Amino acid sequence: MDSTLAQTELNDSLKAKNDLFYNDVIAGLRSTPKRLNSKYFYDANGDKLFQELMNSPEYYPTDCELEIFSEKTAELGEAIIADGDAFDLIELGAGDATKSTYLLKYLLEKKADFTYLPIDISENVISYLNISLPVTLPGIKITGLNGEYFDMLTKAASISSKRKVVLFLGSNIGNMPVNDAIEFCRELRKHLSEGDMALIGMDLKKDPKIVLAAYNDKGGITKRFNLNLLERINRELNSNFDISKFDHYPTYDPESGACKSYLISLQDQQVTINGKETISFLKDEYIYMEISQKFTIMQTDQIAINAGFVPVGQFFDTKKWFIDAIWMAA
Repeated sequence: MDSTLAQTELNDSLKAKNDLFYNDVIAGLRSTPKRLNSKYFYDANGDKLFQELMNSPEYYPTDCELEIFSEKTAELGEAIIADGDAFDLIELGAGDATKSTYLLKYLLEKKADFTYLPIDISENVISYLNISLPVTLPGIKITGLNGEYFDMLTKAASISSKRKVVLFLGSNIGNMPVNDAIEFCRELRKHLSEGDMALIGMDLKKDPKIVLAAYNDKGGITKRFNLNLLERINRELNSNFDISKFDHYPTYDPESGACKSYLISLQDQQVTINGKETISFLKDEYIYMEISQKFTIMQTDQIAINAGFVPVGQFFDTKKWFIDAIWMAA
C-alpha cells in the first residue's frame, strides 16, 4: 500500500475514534443524570492504573479468578478442548492475559489445534500481546484484534470458520446492569454457532464490606482510575476539568448486587469541552461512572438460559467468591 494512502487511512481512523469519543462524552454529560461510558477508562494510563488496582490487597476478584485458572487449568482446558477439533479461542477484553496464559500454556502442552484471538478496545493491550505472547509462549498462533467486541467477533468469524470458544473474564459481564448483561449475552449468542462455547467469569455476592472495600481501596487507586477519565477528556478533547474539584464515591447494594461508582462535583462549576461545549455542574451533582454487578449462582444459570446457552460447567475459587461458568450455544 502507498505510504501516503496508508497514513491517510490511519488519520481517518484516528479521527473517527476521536469523534466517537467526543460524541459519547457530550451525550453522557448532557444526559440526566450525567454519565460517562466506562469503556473509555482504558487509555495507556488507565491500563496501568487498572493493573495497579488488580494488585491491591482489597481487590479480590483478580486473585479469585487467578486461583481458578492456576489451580484448575487442566479441567478448564479439557472442557474447552472437548472432542479435540480445531477452534478459535477468542478473549473479549484480554488485558494483559495473565489469567488466560495459564490456559494457553496448557493448550499448547496438549498440542491443541487452536488460534488465540484477543480482542481489546485498547491499542496498547493488543500491541503488547501480539509482541509478548509469541516470546513467552513459543508456538502460539495469535491474531490480536483492536476494536469493539461484536465488531471484532464479526471479523473473527470472517477470518476463520472454526469452532469458537469465547472467554469473557474478570467479571466484565458485571460492568452492566443485569438486564443489559442478558442482552449482551443474547448478542454474543447471535455471533456464535450451535456447539460454540463461552467461558464467563462472574463475581458472586458476598459480605458487603468485602465488596465495597474492593472499589474503595485505601491506596486510592480506584479513585485515580475514575478521575483518569476526566484527565483523558482534558488531553484528547481539549477540555478543562479541574480534577481536584471532583471526588470518587462508591456504593454497594447487597439486595440487588449492584456496586456503583460516581464522581461527585465538590462545587458549582463549569467545564468547557473542545472549546465549544460548556457543561455546568452543581455542587454535589454526580457523574455515574460504572457498575460492578455481583450475582448469585442461580442468576448465572438463568442468564445463560435466557440468552440461548446451556450451562455445562462451573468452576469456583476455594472461598466461592467467584465463578467461571462454561456455557454451550444451544
